[in-house]
Amino acid sequence: MIRVSKMKICFPLSTLTQRFSTLQATKSVIDKAAVDGELRVFIVAGEVSGDNIGSRLMSSLKNLSPLPLRFHGVGGSMMCKQGLTSLFPMEDLSVMGLWELLPHLYKFLLGLQVNLKETIDAASKFKPHVVVTVDSKGFSFRLLKELRVRYNEQHLGNSPVHFHYVAPSFWAWKGGESRLGALSEFVDHLFCILPNEERVCREHGVEATFVGHPVLEDSSEINLVRKICTPQGLSFLSKNSLPSDSTVVSVLPGSRLQEVERMLPIFSKAIKLLKDPFPKLVTLIHVASNSQVDHYIGKYLREWPVPAILVPSGSTQLKYDAFGVSQAALCTSGTVAVELQLARLPSLVAYRAHILTELFIRYKAKIPYISLPNILLDSPIIPEALFRACNPSNLALILERLLLDEEMREKQVVAAEKLAQLLHPSEGGMSKLVHYTDLDSHRYTPSNLAASTILSYAKL
Repeated sequence: MIRVSKMKICFPLSTLTQRFSTLQATKSVIDKAAVDGELRVFIVAGEVSGDNIGSRLMSSLKNLSPLPLRFHGVGGSMMCKQGLTSLFPMEDLSVMGLWELLPHLYKFLLGLQVNLKETIDAASKFKPHVVVTVDSKGFSFRLLKELRVRYNEQHLGNSPVHFHYVAPSFWAWKGGESRLGALSEFVDHLFCILPNEERVCREHGVEATFVGHPVLEDSSEINLVRKICTPQGLSFLSKNSLPSDSTVVSVLPGSRLQEVERMLPIFSKAIKLLKDPFPKLVTLIHVASNSQVDHYIGKYLREWPVPAILVPSGSTQLKYDAFGVSQAALCTSGTVAVELQLARLPSLVAYRAHILTELFIRYKAKIPYISLPNILLDSPIIPEALFRACNPSNLALILERLLLDEEMREKQVVAAEKLAQLLHPSEGGMSKLVHYTDLDSHRYTPSNLAASTILSYAKL
């Protein structure tokens, strides 16, 4: 008989503490928040598009979370409607183009550093369970990186889980993929809005989920069809005293003040050239949720060459009603190109920047298109007028053709269905989720999928 004596095995206190912390860390976000009786979310957005994404994510979290929520951070008017009190105006973080920034570089960097410190201090004091940054990768990544450093230096337990919504456009730039790996040091999970981004991120060691493009939220709220002959379309025409035989063009100059100041004068001259071939031309100018942009467009209307109606932001239905009664659209490159494509509205995408910014793009870009529909479909479905080609005479020429050429118009309309399929996650992708919440009881939206991922996430 072999007698085994009892042995007392002693572990150092640090080892026991580490093992206990590991067990604690495997709890989901909502399990950890349950200890405090609430889920605290620190959320930051720096652009109008990010404000839109952030507000919908906040709404989804409120709908899906079994605990009450508290929000803190930086956002715009839409996030504030969901209960956020912004630390400072979101527009303070909005900037475009390196060379456009140079004349104001010192002032901007000084202000940015002040905003960054204020945000880090506020996040530390708030003690969030989750930190979510939306797009605006320059500010967002610095914030997440410095927050992680502060938590590590102070040896604070239960550091918040870091999520970033909208993967950087690594696919658009030479050497973009090689920089992905560094994100895992301060981003715990990335929400991707385009197909194939999740796979590439995971291959480079970054946890990621393809939740679908934010524009799909619109299609879940309203029926994206051409509405000019429907009651909604006729009502829009009637409310704005527009004759039914008007030639209506939607104009979308951008969401940042710098780009609107650059693009709107070019658009104005192009529209002026269309007055003769289209004597009943009317424009619907879509105004972004940005007070500076709103003020600038309001002043510029005095120089606008044809009758114009301002379409304010804030109502998805109103925006798509305006798209529905339009025969074509002229827009600055951005998310709006996807919205117009899914609305089946034939469009022209335009873009100008500082000459040095344009040279930088030509040197660094590895894709032939600038608008997302063309990039995803790998075909020039939407006409693009870029850089020097973005001039009034060329824009007017393309718009005139777009208004008259049925084959050109139909090509864009037909492509919309394929684009919608590409922007939607597969059933297999959705089934990979840990179903802490019953997503089946809520309709699919990108924000619902992202919110469910946040609530069920367990950081190892």
